[in-house]
Amino acid sequence: MVPLNQPVLDALDYRLRPFEAKDAELVREASIDPLIPLITTVPSNGVDEEILDFIERQRLRLVDQSGYSFAIADAGSDQAVGQIGLWLKNSGQGRASAGYWIGPSHRNKGIASAALDALSRWGLELPEIHRLELYIEPWNEGSWRAAERCGYIREGLLRSWQEVGGQRKDMYMYSRLR
Repeated sequence: MVPLNQPVLDALDYRLRPFEAKDAELVREASIDPLIPLITTVPSNGVDEEILDFIERQRLRLVDQSGYSFAIADAGSDQAVGQIGLWLKNSGQGRASAGYWIGPSHRNKGIASAALDALSRWGLELPEIHRLELYIEPWNEGSWRAAERCGYIREGLLRSWQEVGGQRKDMYMYSRLR
């Protein structure tokens, strides 16, 4: 199996790039957030080894062709401020899903919108992808507003769609088409 080739994408004042060991501080910050470890593979209260394992797993997604995991980094300083991914589980049906989080100290600056728009434009240029999907908890207004700013359309509510923190949760379904 040939690994996927991950580009670096421009996202206004940010760049989407592969994760590096120097991004450990961002992952450490995310690991103590009350929500991020519940809905991602970021370790909860991660120690150094777990944080470096998380960063390595992001690279391995290219090797197993499950998707692309990008660090969202400030274009000037290259400091990582969040994560965004394009997941290819359903690419055989022409669909991919996206997910993102912003480090707690970097929120409310338009970073998610900039990163999601760049990822979405690039993802919809992949020949096999015709539809991008997002699943967002209804209470997460910041996330669904970012999606709507990027041209995603809310298609409905998926009841009891996903387990989060040991409980089944409803999710809004959003899509953006080629």
